[in-house]
Amino acid sequence: MTASQDLRTLNAENWRVATTHAFTNALTDGTLSREQMTGYLQQDCLLAESFVRRLASAVAHAPTIADAGPATQFLGLICGTENTCLERLLQALEVPEAQRATPETTAFLALMDEARPSGRFEVMIPILVVAAWVCRDWATPFEDQAEPLPVRFGEWITLHSGPGFAGVVAYLRAQLDALWDRLDDAAWAGFPAAKFPAQ
Repeated sequence: MTASQDLRTLNAENWRVATTHAFTNALTDGTLSREQMTGYLQQDCLLAESFVRRLASAVAHAPTIADAGPATQFLGLICGTENTCLERLLQALEVPEAQRATPETTAFLALMDEARPSGRFEVMIPILVVAAWVCRDWATPFEDQAEPLPVRFGEWITLHSGPGFAGVVAYLRAQLDALWDRLDDAAWAGFPAAKFPAQ
């Protein structure tokens, strides 16, 4: 079993809750309310900039060009296709700019921002693995059901499923698996210590 798979297995219940949440279930069956989708998009806007900067920092600190390549493509996807989709949905739903982050978003932002200044690839990769892999796991089972849904739901599912996104997850997992056994005490000490609030 690879390190990434082992870590997921050790956190199986948290993973199940994250990927079969009532929110994602309602999104994938088209019953999510306009208010809930609006709130989600507001929080996603707050997260997007930090996530992009973290991914860009990981690219800059990748051990080799080969290690950086797929992450660069992922960066282009987020800044291009996903950002365009997000802007279109915000406009269609007339979503106002978020005034403040929820406690969960605040904690996630702190987690991402804590690792970015470290300049350490091994500190940046784990949160990217979790963020992308969780998205893939909730969206992929509904990939074939996305087209009949309202665009605000269907397009979001399509963005986080399919061979392209699966390839991103596979790349990130491979990076984590490759570096896991090489981590020394200094590397372990550098891992983010931010804690998420109770759900």
